[in-house]
Amino acid sequence: MLRAARGMARSGMRWHSASSGGNLKVVWVSSDGQKTETMCKEGDNLLDVAHNNGLNIEGACDGVCACSTCHLIVDKDWFEKLPEAEDEEEDMLDQAFELKPTSRLGCQVIMTPELNGLTVNIPRYTRNLYVDGHVPHHH
Repeated sequence: MLRAARGMARSGMRWHSASSGGNLKVVWVSSDGQKTETMCKEGDNLLDVAHNNGLNIEGACDGVCACSTCHLIVDKDWFEKLPEAEDEEEDMLDQAFELKPTSRLGCQVIMTPELNGLTVNIPRYTRNLYVDGHVPHHH
């Protein structure tokens, strides 16, 4: 039922840019501490940013807030800049593995200019209640 988060660089910081471009930066920190920077546009959600840049964030429900597989841990310095989570997101977060006070679902965090430079940590595991072993492909 637990799945290891994979796909982050093992050596140094990698720079990715979504095919659609953008001027907002997101810094992703893997469970082993490796950092990857990506660029995105205002209005992009973090799940799509991850998928557009080849980062292995599952998103089993395809970003409709019906699972917790895009669980991310927002850096505490950035957490207060996010709008509060809706009840539906809080319900899904209750199912997340390694839940922290600054946990959010990537599909629910929408990038704004105020979030330029946002740092998020990718948990080592996700809990996929849909089916163990299923790896969805981003459309």
